[in-house]
Formats: sequence, C-alpha cells, structure tokens
Amino acid sequence: MSNHRYTGYLAAAMLAALVVLMIAAGCTSTGTVQGDADQTVTITDGFGRSVTVPAAPESVVCSGSGCLRYLVYLQSQDLAIGVDDIEKEGRAIEGRPYALAYGAHFADLPLIGEFRGKDDPEKILGIGPAVILKTGSTGTAYATSAGEADKLQEKTGIPVVAFPYGSLRNDAEQAEMYAGLRTMGEVLDKQDRAEEVIAYIEATIADLEARTADIPESEQKTAYVGGVSSAGA
Repeated sequence: MSNHRYTGYLAAAMLAALVVLMIAAGCTSTGTVQGDADQTVTITDGFGRSVTVPAAPESVVCSGSGCLRYLVYLQSQDLAIGVDDIEKEGRAIEGRPYALAYGAHFADLPLIGEFRGKDDPEKILGIGPAVILKTGSTGTAYATSAGEADKLQEKTGIPVVAFPYGSLRNDAEQAEMYAGLRTMGEVLDKQDRAEEVIAYIEATIADLEARTADIPESEQKTAYVGGVSSAGA
C-alpha cells in the first residue's frame, strides 16, 4: 500500500503508541543529569540559527503546535515549567495522547501564552525558563520561523531553539520531524532517547509496509481519519 493511503492512520496510531510505551516503562521523570550552571553548548536549530543554551537545562517552556508532545516523547516533561492555554482547557473528549498521560500535571503549570505559538513574553519572563523550545506545524498558518524565534529571544533574553514540527505526510516533512526530535534531544541531553523514538517510528512504518506489500492495487483499501484532536470533520 502506498504511504499516502494510510498516512493519517499511521500518524494517529504512532502518536498514541509512543505515549503508551512511555507509561508502560514508568517514565515519569526526566532522567537528565544536570550539568554545572555555567556550562553551555552552542547548537544549530532547525532554521540554521546558532543558539547558546545551558548544558542539560533544568527548565524549559514549549511554544507552538506539537512542541510539548515532543518533550513528552523525549521523557522530559518534568522540565516544563509553563504551558499555553490549551493545556488548561477542560475537555470532555481529549484527542492528544500526551495530554491523556500528563494533562493534570501540565494544567497546574503557569501560563505562557495562547495556543499555537501566540506567546506572551512577559509571562515567560516571569517564569524564567532556561530555554524556550519553539515549533510550528509545517505547511500551515501555525508554522514558525527564524524571525519569530529571534523576536522572542530579543524580548525575553532567553535562548530560543526553534524548528519545524514536521509530519509523516511526505519524505521532506518526515525528515523535518526527525531533525526536530534530534534538535530537541541535543538541547535536553536526550540524544539517545531521540534516536529511540525515531527508530520506533521507522520500525512501525517498515512493519506496515511489509504487511501490505503483497496486496494488489485493486484490493488495497483506503481510509479516512477524521476529528483527530477535534481538527477534522
């Protein structure tokens, strides 16, 4: 079966499975070894910006669609010290697996701004994270940019590491997704975990490809996944 026939299903299934695996492993703490407060590293973010950040930062905030999700994938949810307003909304039906796992924890954290990267620099300054992680949904109105990252960094004086969120829609956006996970892993000293997540995604794709490789075109089924996170009809 070609990738585009089951991309929506694959993405939804893997997002849920990643969180389930973390819960099963009992991963409720970051496991990060804290470095000296004066130690820093300089990384290149997803927009080619050189950003100097504390080595193994003790606190972060996540701005933009999908950023907090990646933080959870990297088992670093305990580093978050502020959230945007969607994490504080009570929902009868929750479509975000990471929120099902850690929603109560995130809801108690201070507010940093509005959903999808509409940051409030004053609120972020008041919280004082060591690093701001900023993402945006590739190919949408909620994408982010180097300019937005620079502006937020100038207003807060806090290093901002930004990158496209990516997706599984095509090879280019899949590469962005993996690069984003690796960038976040480098900032958080979670490179090994980032590679574990990427390997899991690759193995899942390979498994689905193997299961469907021998199905004739005329017998292949199509599917539509709607209403993911209340974003579809």
